[in-house]
Order: sequence, then structure tokens, then C-alpha cells
Amino acid sequence: MASTLKTLKLITDPTRVRILQLLRRENLSVLELQEILGMGQSRISTHLSGLKQAKLVSDRRSGKHIIYGFGDDRGELDPRLLQTLDLAAADIEEITDDIAALALALNKRRDTARAYFDSLAGKFGKTYVPGRSWKALAETLLKLMPPMVIADLGAGEGTFSQLLAQRAEKVIAVDNSEKMVAYGSDVAKENGFTNLEYRLGEIEAPPIDDNSVDLVLFSQALHHAEDPAKAIQEAHRIAKPGGRIVILDLLKHQFEDARELYADLWLGFSELDITRFLKGAGFDEVEISVVDRETESPHFQTLMAIATK
Repeated sequence: MASTLKTLKLITDPTRVRILQLLRRENLSVLELQEILGMGQSRISTHLSGLKQAKLVSDRRSGKHIIYGFGDDRGELDPRLLQTLDLAAADIEEITDDIAALALALNKRRDTARAYFDSLAGKFGKTYVPGRSWKALAETLLKLMPPMVIADLGAGEGTFSQLLAQRAEKVIAVDNSEKMVAYGSDVAKENGFTNLEYRLGEIEAPPIDDNSVDLVLFSQALHHAEDPAKAIQEAHRIAKPGGRIVILDLLKHQFEDARELYADLWLGFSELDITRFLKGAGFDEVEISVVDRETESPHFQTLMAIATK
């Protein structure tokens, strides 16, 4: 009886219920649980220790990591306990977000190709090779890009827009600063970009027709938006059926000085935030990953998300 009461007491804690519900779906490391739950390592480890003592979870070593699984090898859990766990989970609103975050974590785990390119990128340029540079690589990739109509929302002075205009059918650069739009327009004229048009407007209401562009781009612009979800809804409006959206923005961070230094309204976004925005706007085939990690403090990380209308 004492053991049963102890087990029931353990699952009165919402965090432990959330952990158990995740482990019922997939074996996970502490690091993965941290990312999914948004909690510190010590807090999660404490909960896992209690759950392990109660034989509700088991662990095994995999390389440098300890992987936790639901239940114990010494026997199946009482079905009545599982029913109680399900009843408890039904009262916890965060469970739905946990399941969505779990899917992202599993995508990360499977993305071995991205891990390979991360390591390759770390080596690129460290050893001098005549003629090899990021600029040359970028120019090559631009030449391979098919001609498209592209909307660069929150374009600033339009450096990215100017690069894309070398190959695009048309680039529409939108910014809410009159000076930025004027400067960008002058640069476009000076460099002969007749397919690059600057327009004054907000990214939550870009002055672009419905269903008119092949690609909508937000490059480090979304964290300046008053309403990021609305900006992505507008991206869906202006994209053609089958058109795509690309978001490059900061992963959620705690560097408060960014509000003053860079006029940031948002301290980045989590992968779950961006996924919610995209799916809420009607985009499908969402792919999201961290594509860059700065080595110097405050160690900003860059998210890239791609989705299709």
C-alpha cells in the first residue's frame, strides 16, 4: 500500500506527469527534456530521480548521454496507474505544447545531415585555400536559384534584396522606414537593378497583392514586428499557392540589452513559437532548425524555418 500511495503522490505533480507523458511516446535524454519543457537540468534530473526510484522510468547510457524511458524492465505498470496518469494529463494544458515540441526534438535528432554541415561550416575558412570564400559559395547558390518573384519583408536598406535581384524575376523590398526605402531605391538605381522595387509599409500589412509572390522572406525582421503572428498571416496572403516562406531569426534568448541596442521588440523566438505562427497562418510542410551559433557572448543563435502555402 505504501508503495502505491508514494507512486500516486509522485503523479500529483504536473511536471512529473508531463515528463511521463513524453517518455510514454519516446525515450529521451535530459537535454531533450530540457528543450521540450523549457526547464533547467537540475530540476528535471530531480524529478527523474524520484520517478526512477518509484520504477516509473528507467535509464540507460548512450555515449555521453543518459537516455530515459517509460516504465521498468522488471514488469509492466498497473493499467489502473496508466488510467490515472491519463486523467491527470487531461487537466494539464501544457501537454499539447509538449507533444508539438517533442515532434521538433525528434526532427532534430533525425537531422544528421544538418549536424554534418554544422561541423563542416565550423571548418570552412579556417584553412586558407586560394579562391574559396563564403562570397563565392553564396554567388554560386544564387546562380542556381530559379527566377522567382520574391518579397523581402523588413528589408532595411535591402542588402539581401540586392543579392537576390541578381537572379530573381522581381524582388519587392518592404520596410517601414522612409529613409531606408529611399536609400535602397537609390542603390538599386545606381547598380542597374530594374527588377528591384522598394515599397514603404509595415510587415504586418505589406503593400503587395494577394497570391502574387513565389517566396516571402523575413531575414532578422520578425523580432522587430509588433505582431509577428500577423506578419506571417500576411506572408500567407501574398504568397502564391505552392509558394514558400523563409524565416531567419534569433532563437529565444535572455539578452535584455538587445531591446535598447538593436530596438528589438522580441527576444527571439522558440522553434515552437515559429511553428505555431506558420501553422496558424495556414502554411504546411514546416521545416525548422538552428543554423548558426555565435561563439562570442551573448551567443545568439539563428533559427531558419521554411514552409509552403
